[in-house]
Amino acid sequence: MKHSHLRSGLVLGLMLVSPALLAAGGDLGELQKQPTNWTAIGMFAAFVLATLWITKWAAARTKSVSDFYTAGGGITGFQNGLAIAGDYMSAASFLGISAAVMINGYDGLIYSIGFLVGWPIITFLLAEKLRNLGKFTFADVAAYRFRQGPIRAFAASGTLVVVLFYLIAQMVGAGQLIKLLFGLEYWVAVVLVGVLMMVYVLFGGMTATTWVQIIKAGLLLFGATFMAVMVMAQYGFSPEKLFAAAVQVKTDAALAAGKDAVQASTIGQAIMGPGNFIKDPISAISFGMALMFGTAGLPHILMRFFTVPDAKEARKSVFWATTWIGYFYILTFIIGFGAIVLVSTNPRFLEIGGDLIGGSNMAAVHLADAVGGDVFLGFMSAVAFATILAVVAGLTLSGTSAVSHDLYSTLIKKGEATNEEVMRVSRVTTLILGVIAVLLGIIFEKQNIAFMVSLAFAIAASANFPVLFLSILWKGCTTRGATIGGFLGLIVALLLTMLSPSVWEATLGNPVGSAPFPYASAALFSMPLAFIAIWFFSITDRSERAAIDRAGFEAQSVRSETGVGAEAASSH
Repeated sequence: MKHSHLRSGLVLGLMLVSPALLAAGGDLGELQKQPTNWTAIGMFAAFVLATLWITKWAAARTKSVSDFYTAGGGITGFQNGLAIAGDYMSAASFLGISAAVMINGYDGLIYSIGFLVGWPIITFLLAEKLRNLGKFTFADVAAYRFRQGPIRAFAASGTLVVVLFYLIAQMVGAGQLIKLLFGLEYWVAVVLVGVLMMVYVLFGGMTATTWVQIIKAGLLLFGATFMAVMVMAQYGFSPEKLFAAAVQVKTDAALAAGKDAVQASTIGQAIMGPGNFIKDPISAISFGMALMFGTAGLPHILMRFFTVPDAKEARKSVFWATTWIGYFYILTFIIGFGAIVLVSTNPRFLEIGGDLIGGSNMAAVHLADAVGGDVFLGFMSAVAFATILAVVAGLTLSGTSAVSHDLYSTLIKKGEATNEEVMRVSRVTTLILGVIAVLLGIIFEKQNIAFMVSLAFAIAASANFPVLFLSILWKGCTTRGATIGGFLGLIVALLLTMLSPSVWEATLGNPVGSAPFPYASAALFSMPLAFIAIWFFSITDRSERAAIDRAGFEAQSVRSETGVGAEAASSH
C-alpha cells in the first residue's frame, strides 16, 4: 500500500512539472516579458525530481510517529544546524531582505540584525532545555508541569497562527518566482507549490524535510556567495565603491523624476541611513523586539531541536545554525546593494513603468541573471524554489504536529491514540493546511514577503515566547497564568496586526492613514502584556492546581538541566 502511495506521489510530481514546462513554451508563453529560459526550467525540473526521490527514500524509513515528526532523533548537530539554517533562510531572507535593501538601502539591515540576534537567546536559554524536556512539539515543553488541556490548546492555537502567517510569505515568494520563470498565472504557480509541498510532507515527513533543507542550505550558501563575490568584483572588492555607486543610482533616479540637484542628492544619500523603512522610534523598537524574540517562539524552528539525540547535539545545532545564518545575512546586504546598481538600472529587468518584472521580491533572481547569465539564473531560481519548498514543508509539519499530537493525541484521545490514528490525522491536517496556504498566498500577492514574515515573528514573540520562557525559568508560573497570558498575547498581537497599516491599508485596501493601529509591529505592546498577564494571573492563583504546578518546578528543572528521563514520554 505504501509503495502505491509513493508511486502516486512521484507521478503527481511529474504531472505537476510537465504542464509547467509545456506552458512555459506554449499557450501561456505570451504572459512572459522575457524569453523562455529553458536552462532555468531544466534545473527547476531536475530539483523537483531529485527531491521527490529523497521523499521516496525517506518514506521507506518513516515507520512511526517519531520518525514522521523528528526523524527518530537521529540527526547530528552539524546536520541539524544546516537544516535549521535551511529552515530559517527562507524566501523572506533570500528574496525579501534583498528586495528590502534594494528599495530602502541601509534600513533593510533591520531584518538581518533582528533575525540574527534572536539566536543567542535560543543558545543560552532554551536549546538544551528544549531537547531535554520535549518530544515532538514546543507544547511538550510548555506543558511539562502544567495541566495538559489548556496549555496544549493555547500552544496549538499559537502554532497554527504563526505557521499560517509564515506560510503566506513563502507562498507569495514561490508564486512570484514561478510566474516569472514559467510565465504561468500567479494563482496557478501558488497551487503548484502547494501541491508539491503536500507531497513532500505526506510521504516523507521530517526525514525528507531535513535532507531537503540541508541540501538547499548548501546550495543557497554557495549561490549567494557567488552572487556577492561577482557583485564585489565589479567594484574592486571595495564596499565603499559599491555603496557610492548605489547612492549615485538613487540620485540619478531622483533627478530623472524631476527633483532638483539638492533634493536628488538627499534622496540618494538617504539609502545609507535609517528612516526609509521604519519611520518612527516606537515602530523601530517594536519591530526589533518582534524579530529578536520571535525567533525563540517559532514552532517550526523549536521543533528541530527534537530531531537530535541529546542536549549536546542541540547546542551544536545552534552554533552551526548561527554561523551559517550570520554569514548568509552579510551576503543578502551585498546582494541588495548589487540589485540597486545592476538590476534597477537595467531596462531588461524593468517593466514599462519602471517597476521590476515579477515585483520587487524578484530582485535577487534578476541579479543572478545579471552576474551569471542564464545558467546561474536557472541555478538560483531552482535554489530559491528549493528554499521555499523546504521552509513550507517544515512549517506544515509544525502545524500538523500541533493538531495531531497536541490536540488529537494528547487532548482528545488522552494519550491513547494509535500510531495509525495519529498519522491519519496528520495527513488530513497537511491537506487542509496546504489548501489554506494556497488561498492566503493568492490573497496576499502584493505584499513584501520579508514584512509578512515579520508579522509572524510579532505573534510568536507575543504568545509562544513568554509562555515558553516563564514555564521553563519561573517557579511561580501556573497553568492559569500561562494560559490566560498566552492567549491574551496571541489575541492582542493578532488584532493589532490586522489593524496595522500593512494589513489594514496595504492588504485590505483601506485609505492610507486610516489604520487604527499606526505602528509597523505589535510586539512592543502585546509582548509585555503577555508577560504581565502571565505574572499577574499566576501570583493571584490560589488553586490546588497552582500548588501542583509550582511543586513540579524542581523536577522539571533537574530534567531540563541534566536530561535524566529525557527519553521517556514527555507528558506526565
